[in-house]
Amino acid sequence: MRECVERLKGKLVVSCQALPHEPLHSSFIMGRMALAAKEGGAMGIRANTKEDIREIQSQAGLPIIGIVKRDYEDSIVYITPTMKEIDELMEVKPEIIAVDATGSLRPGNLTLDAFFEQIKEKYPQQLLMADCSTIKEAVHADELGFDFIGTTMVGYTKQSKGDRIEANDFEIIREIIARVEHKVIAEGNIDTPQKAKRVIELGAYCVVVGSAITRPQLITKAFAEKLI
Repeated sequence: MRECVERLKGKLVVSCQALPHEPLHSSFIMGRMALAAKEGGAMGIRANTKEDIREIQSQAGLPIIGIVKRDYEDSIVYITPTMKEIDELMEVKPEIIAVDATGSLRPGNLTLDAFFEQIKEKYPQQLLMADCSTIKEAVHADELGFDFIGTTMVGYTKQSKGDRIEANDFEIIREIIARVEHKVIAEGNIDTPQKAKRVIELGAYCVVVGSAITRPQLITKAFAEKLI
């Protein structure tokens, strides 16, 4: 598994996700989207739910960063929030599992530290990615021992509101790379080829691009709004 993940170094990972309210919501469609991404040069896929992952594995055969997005009433954490989601993902065994690492309490008031320990106790060999929104969160996740530190949530949390990943030549990414020991995965609003190239130049292990490639309704909206 670790040798497979090494192929991601310096490469593009495409996030193939569609939520239930979105037009492309379908495991079949996500499998085809992943295949199209592979044909375009992607070396990995980020995917949501065991059903989508299973289909993507059959179609694309690329390393997968797996997540389960699920809402709970007692927590704002929705990216792989509990062991229930971890167990679901382990049914299909993605190469990497990503979890929210923003510091918010998980369902049942579980801390990230305790959750990390639970995962490692049950699945000690599983590679884990921390989806962070601030430099402080990234440093903490690194200290815990996450294999990959991601910038996925920058700008999407209360503590990172107003932050832009590309500000000051990707200052947040540069600072994280300088302060952590584990590999940094650049993700979140990296929506042009130029941005993707730059974060790799700065030292990111790989780069994840999602909506700019795989959400046609948002891509279309960007064009349509220019014509209003």
